[in-house]
Amino acid sequence: MSKLSDWTLAKLERRFGLRQIETHPVLDNLLQQKVEVSDFERQLLLSLRKRLYDNVLHWNEQELSLHFIGPLLHAVNFSSYEFNIFAERYLVGEVDGETIVGYPDGLIAKGRREPEIPYFCLQEYKPERDPEGDPVGQCLAAMLVAQELNQHHHPVYGCYILGRNWFFMVLQGREYAISHEYDATQDEIFVIFGYLKALKAMIAAWLEMNTSAITF
Repeated sequence: MSKLSDWTLAKLERRFGLRQIETHPVLDNLLQQKVEVSDFERQLLLSLRKRLYDNVLHWNEQELSLHFIGPLLHAVNFSSYEFNIFAERYLVGEVDGETIVGYPDGLIAKGRREPEIPYFCLQEYKPERDPEGDPVGQCLAAMLVAQELNQHHHPVYGCYILGRNWFFMVLQGREYAISHEYDATQDEIFVIFGYLKALKAMIAAWLEMNTSAITF
């Protein structure tokens, strides 16, 4: 048995034969979705952007989550009877004979009161590295577990956050891709918000269709 915090990209690639590719059509399609932003949402995002710009250099991880990440995710409103967003819930699964356990910072998963099938994994850090390990490896390890729990029915999405910078990920089979960074103190906050809204719509549509694949 291993913990999410035990894993780095190098260890994951060696143990599970993962391969990073430069671009992935599934991730590209999601990032390119056109999402409308209301006037209210725009004003909220501008306020959050200013708050982050003023404070990101001195916030710790908990303050970053409380004052910026949480309000941003709340604005998207992932809560429903079919799926919800969960924080630091126990995640366990077996990947190629290896049992991996841990408490991801965030999960968007089927289920209202507790996560059942994860679709999206989030890992947040203030510095790029800290004593707890590799944020990219931990996020990807959680995505591997999520992939097994949903029986490879569709790609698994993820995101890791380093202070102001957001990096989006997708895992399909044994290939994964990572986007370039999106700076939430700049106008790219609207790209981040659009991605999250598109992800919400995609999950809702997938559950409604009750199909084993997601297409765009």
